[in-house]
Amino acid sequence: MANVFNPADPATLHAETLLVHGGTTRSPYGETSEALYLTQGFVYDSAEACEARFKGEDPGFVYSRYGNPTTAMFESRMALLEGAEAARATASGMAAVQSALMCHLRAGDHIVSGRALFGSCRWILEDFLPRFNIETTLVDGADLDAWKAAVRPNTKLFFLESPTNPTLDLVDIKAVADIAHAAGARLVVDNVFATPLLQKPMQLGADIVVYSATKHIDGQGRCLGGVVLSSEKFVTDHLQTFLRQTGPSISPFNAWVMLKGLETLALRVERQQASAGAIADAVAGLGKIEKVVYPFRHDHPQYELAKRQMTGGGTLVTFVVAGGKDGAFRFANALRLIRISNNLGDAKSLLTHPATTTHQRFTPEARAEMGISDGLVRLSVGLEHADDLIGDIAQALAKV
Repeated sequence: MANVFNPADPATLHAETLLVHGGTTRSPYGETSEALYLTQGFVYDSAEACEARFKGEDPGFVYSRYGNPTTAMFESRMALLEGAEAARATASGMAAVQSALMCHLRAGDHIVSGRALFGSCRWILEDFLPRFNIETTLVDGADLDAWKAAVRPNTKLFFLESPTNPTLDLVDIKAVADIAHAAGARLVVDNVFATPLLQKPMQLGADIVVYSATKHIDGQGRCLGGVVLSSEKFVTDHLQTFLRQTGPSISPFNAWVMLKGLETLALRVERQQASAGAIADAVAGLGKIEKVVYPFRHDHPQYELAKRQMTGGGTLVTFVVAGGKDGAFRFANALRLIRISNNLGDAKSLLTHPATTTHQRFTPEARAEMGISDGLVRLSVGLEHADDLIGDIAQALAKV
């Protein structure tokens, strides 16, 4: 950020300020909170004005599937926060992933992707895209030589998560971006675990960044949403038409909820991250735990990379409970404050057993390849006091 404050220049403002004020437009009524425009369509002063709007000769909104004033404010705020030229909101995080991939791929194209991914992302790559003759090569995300070796003449896209879901492995985004660009391909980064506050993939060379706004951005378990961030050219040439014609649009109400969530994002992530670090250290000292993974712990195998490309360790902790699935289930069932759920980024602390939920469709061999054992659990740390959460974990482990 620049050192000279200039309220007319967002580049001089800190993220916390952009999260409150970025992208706001007001109606003639001068409302304090962003207006919620619950409308499907818009009216025009004349048939000629309507024609000009549809031709793109007159700027403005046409239909809420294409764009909406409330949605536009959410998109503008996300773009300012991310440092992107443009953003488009979608109905869910997976709608964002699918749109970012499908909007510019064609039959015969090829993708190189990190192997460790959210289960639904793997499904798109392995099951859905092959129906359109789009092939994917999966690689160990930490092996830069594997990324290089997987490139083909028809490679159009690289895709990765970092940190990965649920094992919190890291990928060197800058190095992979360089490999992708040398091959004439674009890099798409799913940045949901790091949040736009803790990692800036575009500053590291990513071309497209996607989020499930359902997670930290809403942060209170209320609404679904997603965002794709990229250059204006990518939106104009590929994304906008795809979204307009296929319709994975976010509800204006959900976009408004996301705007409200962004106002407190920095406060929530700061608190959750501090608690996550404390919990990771505490859990590492407890019995019946075989392994603890947190990016900013010195024993994380990619600790130096985490410190280089992230400003914090994040809000999630992964650990392996002794006793495999039986031990993990006994532990989960004994928790009293922490709830069992497949969501994350919530104000409430949530525990997930990936092997039987988000990654249950994979074979045991495929899960092992991704580092997902039967005893592995993923903890999304909420806003409760860290001591209370540590106490809940300790009493539950005593029953394993």
